[in-house]
Amino acid sequence: MNGRIEKRFPTSVPVYLASLDEPRARERTFTENISSQGARVISQRSWRSGEGSLISPLTEEFPQVGRVIYCVPKAGDRFCVGVEFQGRTVKWGEQDVIP
Repeated sequence: MNGRIEKRFPTSVPVYLASLDEPRARERTFTENISSQGARVISQRSWRSGEGSLISPLTEEFPQVGRVIYCVPKAGDRFCVGVEFQGRTVKWGEQDVIP
């Protein structure tokens, strides 16, 4: 067991990613995988565990509030950021992931 409650879908979705502390300083990036409970997002900066985040799929106008669970270095000066959503349905483009 790897601790996951539900299956992740390996899907690259273009998103805007921002900190709750600085929502206007967003970056355009993409997901590596998604679920109704969260997403793994690629970022240009390191994030702290517990930090609040805003993820806005480019196909949806309202950002989703999440909490950073982990941040690990990735090749090429990037970071993999695991973000958890709490009790919401998240629309990921043409694919809806529902809890």
